[in-house]
Amino acid sequence: MLPCIRPDLAEFAAYSAHPAASLDPEPAIIDSLDTNECAYDLPEALKDKLAFAYQQAIASNRYPDGSHGALKAAIAIYVNESAALRDITAAHISVGNGSDELIRSLLIATCVGRSGAILVADPTFSMYGILATTLGIPVVHVPRDDNTFAVDVDAAQAAIQASEQPVRVVFMVHPNSPTANALTDTELAWLKQLPTDVLVVIDEAYFEFSQQTTVSEMLTRPNWVVTRTFSKAFRLAAHRVGYSIASPEVTQVLEKVRLPYNLPSLSYRAAQIALAHRQDLLAIITEVLGERDRLHTAMAQLPHFRLWPSDANFVYGRPAGDPAVLFQALRRLGTNVRHTGGGLRITIGTPAENQRTLDHLQQALQQTLTAAGPLGS
Repeated sequence: MLPCIRPDLAEFAAYSAHPAASLDPEPAIIDSLDTNECAYDLPEALKDKLAFAYQQAIASNRYPDGSHGALKAAIAIYVNESAALRDITAAHISVGNGSDELIRSLLIATCVGRSGAILVADPTFSMYGILATTLGIPVVHVPRDDNTFAVDVDAAQAAIQASEQPVRVVFMVHPNSPTANALTDTELAWLKQLPTDVLVVIDEAYFEFSQQTTVSEMLTRPNWVVTRTFSKAFRLAAHRVGYSIASPEVTQVLEKVRLPYNLPSLSYRAAQIALAHRQDLLAIITEVLGERDRLHTAMAQLPHFRLWPSDANFVYGRPAGDPAVLFQALRRLGTNVRHTGGGLRITIGTPAENQRTLDHLQQALQQTLTAAGPLGS
């Protein structure tokens, strides 16, 4: 490591989105069910609209609209519509290059330049800890219940009080990734009682699938921020568009710390087109949830594989044996899932992908359990 580089980064593992090792032989069909994307691409008609916008309305030699004014206004309309509210305006919205940039901006706004830590409940979305570590911010980890994955709020409260550096941000996902459970009343009550010197960030990346939101709570709590994304239900993962909903005061701070021109013009236009056609795009959710329930019912019958309920577009389970072995067995069969949190997170795909997932899981469980013994021990 060069002496000009922070030495702690030598031990730091970068985020890895997909399995890196190649397989020999390569499966004939590979189903990418490891990143919770929507299984369906944008309809061709909307791709044509986007292509036309690039040809006719986007000057490649000009910077994007750095104010995001029109997009913020469109997002505010959608948030009001989705939460049955009238109060959200463009002043409540900040737009990021994916939700990751918004998380980083929140960390800069709260912890960088002074003492401060963040709190996360494991297992959860790994980027909170990764981004905090890259900024030199300590991460306080608290457990979840082994059976329900609800946060141990007593342990969380004790961790805040015992932390060597003040906990300035608490990150929660609603519903959580990878475990797919929504926040409980107990968790919400705990979050509501946190003082205003703690920023509460609730990640609603899977809102369109759960239809559970805390936006109305944010309106009465100036220290609450809700983040969402266009990468899941809106099918724009390639365009990297996320947004936050917060008080105008917090939003102004986020606007100060974000990078200028942070959203490319084509991504900006893609988000506008997606919002304008949201009823058509979001209509696929009914099928996704139906497929989730079908797959969940079938997978729940598999021996030696424990499955949890899901409020999102993915399911989470743990085998009786080593999940890493099952993960690799599925890869060899052509089903890529996420090995995380001591289990497997499996994105809901198309009906054909889901049937292959079930077939491959049955086959892989049989292989791994046979190799490990009758009970996978």
